[in-house]
Amino acid sequence: MQVYRVGGAVRDRLLGLPVKDHDYVVVGARAEELLSRGFQPVGRDFPVFLHPVSHEEYALARTERKSGSGYTGFVVHADPEVTLEQDLARRDLTINAMAEGADGLLLDPYGGEADLRAGLLRHVSPAFVEDPVRVLRLARFAARFGFQTAPETAVLLQQLVQSGELDHLVAERVWQEFAKGLMEARPSLMIRSLRESGALAVILPELDRLFGVPQPPLHHPEVDSGEHVLLALDLAAEEGASLAVRWAVLLHDLGKGLTDPADWPRHHGHEQAGVPVVSAVCERLKLPAALRELAELVCLLHLQIHRLAELRPSTVLKLLERADAVRRPDRFAELVQACRFDAQGRTGLQQRAYPQQAQWLELQQAARAVDAGAVAKACAKPQAIPQAVHDARLQAVSAILAAQRSGATG
Repeated sequence: MQVYRVGGAVRDRLLGLPVKDHDYVVVGARAEELLSRGFQPVGRDFPVFLHPVSHEEYALARTERKSGSGYTGFVVHADPEVTLEQDLARRDLTINAMAEGADGLLLDPYGGEADLRAGLLRHVSPAFVEDPVRVLRLARFAARFGFQTAPETAVLLQQLVQSGELDHLVAERVWQEFAKGLMEARPSLMIRSLRESGALAVILPELDRLFGVPQPPLHHPEVDSGEHVLLALDLAAEEGASLAVRWAVLLHDLGKGLTDPADWPRHHGHEQAGVPVVSAVCERLKLPAALRELAELVCLLHLQIHRLAELRPSTVLKLLERADAVRRPDRFAELVQACRFDAQGRTGLQQRAYPQQAQWLELQQAARAVDAGAVAKACAKPQAIPQAVHDARLQAVSAILAAQRSGATG
């Protein structure tokens, strides 16, 4: 029995990156041998075991044969006769198909180390096209490392997309990979990779539709709505924004793909049109309510957030109420943060000041500072309480707004 460290741990060590997880392949052994040594089996589809002390994953060397559609349509064959090279051959990319023995010697039958140095994402074998998840995984690695896709692999990606295999991906699996990619250093590179292969038009056609839609030149130096979204998304990543904020930034302009650009400045048509699209996307991917709600709010309210200086006090309070800012201050802070990324995610304007963020948070605090209990006690009739609380908050917001506009605060 021989044990090899494989995959991401080997790749990241060669890149000089922190190694978070170690995975191992066991060659020349049967499941019974690992069980007799105290290893615990995990899952039913693959011969994977947890080490009795370290709890790291050890998998028997195996081969896979395509037997159906989708990423689950495989027959797995684990046998002591399966070699390390055969096991590595079933992996997606050469940079993930390297191994190290107990002596630290690198085993690299498919040229992964050379591709690391060249910054290339290259498939190991033509079997790459058999697993549709690999389109998403490759795009995620592009976002993590900034690597280019090898030309021959780009051809295979397009073939995979055209085969219809992506239609068999379940929503949870798509989101799992997509969310990881959004949290990488350059998430825009994931979107670009998916566009180049044609996968974005299948997985997220609502976003793909934005590319080629013109931007209003008065506010956007860049001329393409899709490019604007990617600039804003990378800015959110650069500042370490949460997944919910990055997702909201990605979707905030979806309405522009459905409306006439001539109507945007006058009627805010793309915000209203975008909300049901955002809702449908989140529903299709089966996302948690918190992600969907923030994305909807950013889509609906971002222009009003930007135009604080033009809003009346009653409109400001209405927006705070619509966003449930009093009861959910953390979500409101994320809403305003996402709007800042939208405002600054424009060519040459990334460092532009955005005083609205601090101003909106100050207005939120003023509304929250109103003692609703005290206001209620002062009301002779219970039915008058909601209006009295509203009036007290309007007074507080009006005072802060007046001070901001006179330059006394903010």
